[in-house]
Amino acid sequence: MAYEFIEILIKKRNGLKLNPSEIEFLVKGYTGGSIPDYQFSAFLMAVYFQGMDLEETVHLTRAMLNSGSCLDLSDIKKPRIDKHSTGGVGDKVSIVLAPLVASCGVCVPMISGRSLGHTGGTLDKLESIPGFRTDLSLKEFKKQLKKIDAGFIGQTEEIVPADKMIYSLRDVTATVDSIPLITASIMSKKLAEDLNGLVLDVKFGNGAFMGDYKKAKQLAYFLVQTGKAFGVKTVAVLTDMNNPLGEYIGNSLEILEAIETLKGKGPKDLMEITLTLSEKMLEIAGISGGRNLLIKKIKSGEALAKFREIIKFQGGNTDIIDNYEKLPVAKNRLRLPAHRTGYIKKFDTFKLGMLATRLGAGRLKKDDMIDHGCGFRIYKKTGDFVKKGETIIEIYSDNRQRIDAIINELPSVLLFDKRPVQKARLVRDIIR
Repeated sequence: MAYEFIEILIKKRNGLKLNPSEIEFLVKGYTGGSIPDYQFSAFLMAVYFQGMDLEETVHLTRAMLNSGSCLDLSDIKKPRIDKHSTGGVGDKVSIVLAPLVASCGVCVPMISGRSLGHTGGTLDKLESIPGFRTDLSLKEFKKQLKKIDAGFIGQTEEIVPADKMIYSLRDVTATVDSIPLITASIMSKKLAEDLNGLVLDVKFGNGAFMGDYKKAKQLAYFLVQTGKAFGVKTVAVLTDMNNPLGEYIGNSLEILEAIETLKGKGPKDLMEITLTLSEKMLEIAGISGGRNLLIKKIKSGEALAKFREIIKFQGGNTDIIDNYEKLPVAKNRLRLPAHRTGYIKKFDTFKLGMLATRLGAGRLKKDDMIDHGCGFRIYKKTGDFVKKGETIIEIYSDNRQRIDAIINELPSVLLFDKRPVQKARLVRDIIR
């Protein structure tokens, strides 16, 4: 059926519901070049203000999914379960979780992203391991999954090209934080992995893209229901991102912390989020044992051995597991002392993430170069008691000019109080 773009745009601008063929026409037209950027930008803005209901969102997801190739992992007989995070500061969960869950007998195919804005990217972190490749072809990726049950790649030209084009446009038209558009973007990529199940870490708080808990919960609902519509068992876990996750922020620093966690020496908050998400993956996979099995795999060294296999298969230097000197961690460190005694009342996690980006750990623009060695170590979190002069943050950077550019802003990420402050629950809710 033939459509006129302007008629569909007016329909959505006026808050009316689009049918599946209209949505397919839009996605095909934009990816095929018959609908130019300026027109599709207008459509994105109409969706941003008028929204899409769940049915429209499912159709948008399907149209984007059908814009490219999908993995065929049907000859892998183990349960194929992935995990996705909506993004946070210090979030290195995937790097711990993939080998951990794979060591329990689950195939974990991870198509991951890069840093942009205040959040870090799994691919950038992994690429701080000397030699580590994330540009595997789909054929290489499938071969690795069949042999060792886990791997990390970036989005390829074959998989959901519509998402790559649409996301780039959303990024420059201020339409990123739209629940239907986020849902279609995430789910089209994940459904292309030929999964049996998916666990989603939907973050809320001042360090998340969805700062408001109610909006985060609505997003979680859309994600879970979209997965259900495609026959993929999907669970969403709502987690607090009002503090950075773990102690380290920065690419090679987070690899170091991920390895320590796989050795059973990780910080409590990182362990709790990782174990909670991993438990849900095992539940979907029908594997009994839960948290006890996961802890057993860490204690036995099997989870760490699986990570060693992943590094080896993807061309990385496995020596980094036993010798952190092989990682490109900055040699220069600068400690930031507390300016007063009291309890940490609030952490401006978003600002901390932006300062890490300005230090070189992330990107403000897609073509920015990453400094794999820089970052922060966080010694205190919300609710902790701090004495004046005690170290609260340590800066890692060999670039004095960048340190000077952020040093005076760093103390403002913390707000103090004389009275004790209650610590927030890390896991707020689970949507099934």
